[in-house]
Amino acid sequence: MSKRFKSTLAAFAAAISLSACNDANIASHNLSKAADNFEIQRRIVFYNGITGEYMMTMEGLCSLGNDDKSRQLTITCKTGTEAYKKHFLGLSDNVTYFVEQLEQAKVSAYHYRVIFKPAAIIPDLEIK
Repeated sequence: MSKRFKSTLAAFAAAISLSACNDANIASHNLSKAADNFEIQRRIVFYNGITGEYMMTMEGLCSLGNDDKSRQLTITCKTGTEAYKKHFLGLSDNVTYFVEQLEQAKVSAYHYRVIFKPAAIIPDLEIK
């Protein structure tokens, strides 16, 4: 392939990917990233669809699991400066949940948010 064709193809691919990025998608992405970094207060309510009752409510700086198995939900909450709690919840046909953001958050609709944490890349080694 010629150099000119490659650069034209790259420009076309970039234009297509940017056209899919509207303000709402970027703001939503940035809100999710802020919540995953424990910057947003949330209320998570578990609801029984048969009885119509709330089964459990969790509030705080909580992040929902991203790689959960089917019918399972993990929630990690920050409880102190360097303190966290992780909860495993099973979902059934009649139990559902919803998550409410309790406060407004300032995020950009024009710029993606990238967070670089070197400590997450270099693991803590524990020798036994």
